[in-house]
Amino acid sequence: MRVISGRFKGVALATPKTGTRPTTDRTKEAIFSHLDSWGVLDDARVLDLFAGTGALGIEALSRGARELVAVESSRPAAALITKTIAQLQRNRSWSPELKARVLVKKAEAVAGGFGEPFDVIFIDPPYAFETAACNQLLADLAAGTATNDRTVIMLERSARSDTPAAPEGWEITESRNYGETAVFYIEPIADGQAE
Repeated sequence: MRVISGRFKGVALATPKTGTRPTTDRTKEAIFSHLDSWGVLDDARVLDLFAGTGALGIEALSRGARELVAVESSRPAAALITKTIAQLQRNRSWSPELKARVLVKKAEAVAGGFGEPFDVIFIDPPYAFETAACNQLLADLAAGTATNDRTVIMLERSARSDTPAAPEGWEITESRNYGETAVFYIEPIADGQAE
């Protein structure tokens, strides 16, 4: 597992032996091509829920985000993300305005938000994470201070899972399948579009 593009291109990501399902490079490239085309990563504040290896959040930092908060409930996985971030901070491409930290918590515990809202939120739960729990997490994010009217949420699930329900005032603006993986982009409904 490596960073695909940007300032940290080629940097290896520490990967736990078990317990995570890293996003494939093909899917990751597709997700980031999409986000890059929307211009949402530049100077973005990024929340990576169910961070696993930290691959999505670290890729966002590499491609122009300024701040990453990675949330991972598994202590061993969180320790590896911390190790990867320490490695990035020693990289000559790291700059003083970049911020990154890891929280050892369940995603649900931070869904209400903390501090300023995030521009991009990645949600990549285990495939066994129930659709109802997913919908509740989305609703909690939408209702709390983690989001605002410009936040883009990217949700990754098994292509065999039920389609998630966008929270009230939000919509699934796009969805794509990449083999076993389904990716959903969920955004606030723009003023004037709401029925």
